[in-house]
Amino acid sequence: MTYSIAEAARRTGLSIDTLRYYERIELIDPPARDTGGRRTYSEDDIGWLGFLTKLRTTGMPIRLMREYAKLRRGGPATASRRKQILVEQRRDVLERIAELQGSLDVLNYKITNYEQIEKDMAGLLAAPQEAAS
Repeated sequence: MTYSIAEAARRTGLSIDTLRYYERIELIDPPARDTGGRRTYSEDDIGWLGFLTKLRTTGMPIRLMREYAKLRRGGPATASRRKQILVEQRRDVLERIAELQGSLDVLNYKITNYEQIEKDMAGLLAAPQEAAS
């Protein structure tokens, strides 16, 4: 099955401009063309775009994504370097997750603190009314 550029954009969550940009900077191979000269994307293309999106979500720089894409075209002989890129990116992601977890812990602490303050204030406000009864 093949997809138009608009359908590929919808399926991947990328804009049409981003798809064209990825083609221009050689993150993706030029897609096939239909008889009218319009780009068509295969299931494999959609899968590769999904992977690129994940790499981007991890914060991988475009420069490194381009290196990875170029290596991918080199086939199995480049597997070691591609693995190295992913291992290094995983390390960076794990560091960011730990940093975010620390930030989340602080937020949770502060929220719990404010919930206790609200509870204490509600008790204080209810106490004078009970005394007046």
